[in-house]
Amino acid sequence: MFNLSVKNLKMNGLFIILMIFSIPAYANDIEDSMKDASKYYKDGEYKNSVESLNYASQLIQQEVAGKLEPFLPEPLSGWTTPNTTSQTMNASLFGGAITTKRQYNKKSSSITVQIITDSPLIQSMMGMFTNPMFTTSDGGKLERVNRQKAIVKFMPDTKSGKIEIIVADRFLVLVEGQEITKKELKDYASGINYEKLKSLP
Repeated sequence: MFNLSVKNLKMNGLFIILMIFSIPAYANDIEDSMKDASKYYKDGEYKNSVESLNYASQLIQQEVAGKLEPFLPEPLSGWTTPNTTSQTMNASLFGGAITTKRQYNKKSSSITVQIITDSPLIQSMMGMFTNPMFTTSDGGKLERVNRQKAIVKFMPDTKSGKIEIIVADRFLVLVEGQEITKKELKDYASGINYEKLKSLP
């Protein structure tokens, strides 16, 4: 089903190697920033202390986002992947969140897969999975995708759709596409290793 070419395997191997060597650098920067924050606090430089703590927090969030990237699916046969992005949302925006996202293209078709964590929105959405009335109110249907309970919305007239899956009450998997089939949408949602995602620290 998936395009596991030699090139993709080499790229995945390179990504894993880069992740392994980047973790100590992240850890050193985080520890240094926290030490600076403590020193600034003791010296009464509260503004600098807060800035150092905020910087350490951002580095931790970036590290978490980086750990999510390997869970994004490889492109299906005939599809390309122009980019992968990871970002953190400010706490003032929807309570904050960490998200990693990859886009997939094939001619006029496009699909985006996101994995989101540390967002209060996940808790608020959990009710949609237990109350069928909320699920179907805007055209969604409860279905199983790779053994996961999913809310699937697909509009045949516009060839567009969305799949939402909550994993271990911690992660939101969001798959959205235009000019696609329902099968393509579900195939990308099925390309995530949910069991490994559940065990992520």
